[in-house]
Amino acid sequence: MTNEHIRSACEAILFASGEPVEASRIAEALEVETETVEGALWELSRALDERESGICLLRLGSKYQLVSRKEYAQEIRNVLDIKKNIPLSPAAFEVLAIVAYNQPVTKAYVEQIRGVDCSGVISTLCQRGLLEERGRLDLPGRPLLYGTTPNFLRCFCLSSLSDLPELPENTANLNDENDDEIDNEQGEQIRNFFQTEE
Repeated sequence: MTNEHIRSACEAILFASGEPVEASRIAEALEVETETVEGALWELSRALDERESGICLLRLGSKYQLVSRKEYAQEIRNVLDIKKNIPLSPAAFEVLAIVAYNQPVTKAYVEQIRGVDCSGVISTLCQRGLLEERGRLDLPGRPLLYGTTPNFLRCFCLSSLSDLPELPENTANLNDENDDEIDNEQGEQIRNFFQTEE
């Protein structure tokens, strides 16, 4: 099987799937090494960029997905008559930030940091596919654990959680009572990052 054939097969698989697919799963289907598939996907991504295609290849951790480029979002909405999503509230961005940097976490952990009930916000974020349940904590009551989803990475244009901006030093969370004192470039970068429209 030639490299060109592998690249084309990867493109066909991702197009047909419409969902993120593990590179290892593609490798298994093509009966080649995972590294070979990852190399073919890198070539595919570069080829799409070079010809300024309307679609691009996203890497979401160990998964890959073909998606439309965000600069054509309005045209796609116009043709498909899709209404723009209602933007997330500031509270939702705060909860997302807390979970993203500390996952997996319980609802009680998030509420301890924010100081208010977060049931509704967490439920909304789960419904919108940005958070998901990650099992239960081995403590009395067996509270649910929450973490971010591949959709979270896609919405914020991240390949993995390691791409998140670094937390400011000596800052345990983004909603601390002393937040006004945290006036540095790093802290501002994080706040701006999570306030980017979904």
